[in-house]
Amino acid sequence: MARKPNYSFERMERERADAKKAAEKAAAKAEKRAAARGEKSEDEPQPE
Repeated sequence: MARKPNYSFERMERERADAKKAAEKAAAKAEKRAAARGEKSEDEPQPE
């Protein structure tokens, strides 16, 4: 017997995966843009 479909949950999972992928892509793009400008990323500690 086939399982009962849970469309809303499946859609939420797809949207969550898409959002994660978009966030990773945006972070990589921002990092590449910062490197092109010669700036340090925000994660690196600043010398005092």
